[in-house]
Amino acid sequence: MSLIKFGTSGWRGILGEDFTFENVRVVTQAIADHLHAVGQSKHGLIIGYDSRFMGERFARETARILAGSGITSFVCDRDTPTPVIAHEILKRKADGGINFTASHNPFDYNGIKFSPAWGGPALPETTKDIETRANAMLGEICYKEMPLDKAFKAGLVQEIDPMPSYFETLREIIDFQAIGQSGLTIAVNVLYGTGRGYLDTLLRDCGVQVLTINQHRDPYFGGHPPEPAEKHMPDFINMIKENPRIGLGLATDGDADRYGIVDGDGSYLEPNYILALLLDYLIRRKGQKGAAARSVATSHLIDAVAAYHGVEILETPVGFKYIGEYIRDGKILIGGEESAGLTVKGHVPDKDGILACLLVAEMVAVEGQSLRTLLEDLYKRVGEFHTCRENIHLSPELEAAFPGKMAAPPATFAGRKVAKVITVDGCKLVLDDGTWVLFRKSGTEPVVRVYAEAGSAGDLEQLAQAAVNFVQQ
Repeated sequence: MSLIKFGTSGWRGILGEDFTFENVRVVTQAIADHLHAVGQSKHGLIIGYDSRFMGERFARETARILAGSGITSFVCDRDTPTPVIAHEILKRKADGGINFTASHNPFDYNGIKFSPAWGGPALPETTKDIETRANAMLGEICYKEMPLDKAFKAGLVQEIDPMPSYFETLREIIDFQAIGQSGLTIAVNVLYGTGRGYLDTLLRDCGVQVLTINQHRDPYFGGHPPEPAEKHMPDFINMIKENPRIGLGLATDGDADRYGIVDGDGSYLEPNYILALLLDYLIRRKGQKGAAARSVATSHLIDAVAAYHGVEILETPVGFKYIGEYIRDGKILIGGEESAGLTVKGHVPDKDGILACLLVAEMVAVEGQSLRTLLEDLYKRVGEFHTCRENIHLSPELEAAFPGKMAAPPATFAGRKVAKVITVDGCKLVLDDGTWVLFRKSGTEPVVRVYAEAGSAGDLEQLAQAAVNFVQQ
């Protein structure tokens, strides 16, 4: 029997193998026991799910187990975006939330993401306690339970619609008037996930023309992982290329906490660039001020923008929970990561792909320029940055040798002096010309993730090849 293990964003497993009703009951009981132990079980939990198989059934089974422990559940009335669940936790001042989602993972996965009362992803000390409690119960029927009809009658389970209050908040953050007056035609792709009825509705309500694709619930996600990356959206990109009326393409992943952006010419823009463009826009156009945070694997283009505007940049380990802490504490204006997570001050301390898409739409509407033009202008002011990521599969011999390489990083790399070594998450070598490379070993498979950045495409190619050679030699 596999042990329960929480990763950077919850516990995930393959449906029918690791992710079973029995294991869900055990993890739910562990969460209930954790909340009782820390004295945070009186205000209930928000229970949500994405558009995967049996999401509703898992949610109601969780509510039944929580009721057995005397904890109230507020169960979402349909598949619901992760950021909307985070928003509802804060609005109701609940003790937290349990969300059934595997985010951008393939259709045969599901997962439990636990968020505490502050609304962001649970921090390691919390998930470690839940893990320990759950693994001690595996193989035993030691969870408490209550029939669902009895729980409803007792008021321990209530059904809720979190959409209206979330819409209210976004209307305070986003300049929908500017979007509506722009004359833009916007394409929306929710990848068969929870974003449907959210992103498209908000845009239509402000008066722009919206063309949608993949706008129905499909637990198979059209046969692709529900990740809004370029390689998973050829239909969307072709649609934009073939329709000259479309000025912008916006996409969200399976649980709508990540985003994908396509310019009007059909070119996909990496999240690294979007994060930097939005920081520049918030300061230069909206007059906002504040520090920014990024994960260790994210482009330093945002560092250059922060330096240009005289604001601080904070670096975190990979995992949005660390950025969420800064948002919770009001320490940053915007935070994001290269894997398409983003949020802003005054909003939820968790990734919000819907918010990110709307901010991009506002920026394009206000600036009256394509994203490529805006990026070229930004490069003129702060310099060019080119990034890449490679996954290197390790043989048993290379996997055994890898820790030693990380423990004794080289003094020179790719013909340049190593100016700084950062070990906040993996091993990051910052070279004397500002280029950098990061090595992160996967915790679940024999793979090293290599991230690299340089000032030109040619330099990036050389740096990335040096990184591959370093791992494989």
